[in-house]
Amino acid sequence: MTNTDSLLAHRPADQFGRAVAMRLSSGSAELPYEVRERLRAMRVRALESRKMPAVAPVVVGRGAAASLALERTWLYRIGSVLPLIVLAGGLVLIHLVQTDRRATELAEVDTALLTDDLPPAAYADPGFVQFLKQSGRGE
Repeated sequence: MTNTDSLLAHRPADQFGRAVAMRLSSGSAELPYEVRERLRAMRVRALESRKMPAVAPVVVGRGAAASLALERTWLYRIGSVLPLIVLAGGLVLIHLVQTDRRATELAEVDTALLTDDLPPAAYADPGFVQFLKQSGRGE
């Protein structure tokens, strides 16, 4: 088995291509030498472009040092999900703090209304603005 056959033999979808290549090779004996060499060079280039790239380890830079990242481990997966978890936790914390502040503000307003000299019904009275104006002058 030649180098060309070994490259084509490992893929079942290339059986048709192998049959075409054998047919072309059988008729090339009658062609001039220059044409046969050009065809051979083109076949080699086509096979070179068809080759699968070799998988090489990736060099990952970390500050001043470099390390090889050969595969994505469970630690890598946790490290990639961890920022999302921290972000979601931060958003929940912000929501809780704002809700607590709002409840505190409402409690302060309610406390001020209930401990004031006026009853709460007075704030709904149409003459309340007049009362405020008079009490402001009297002081």
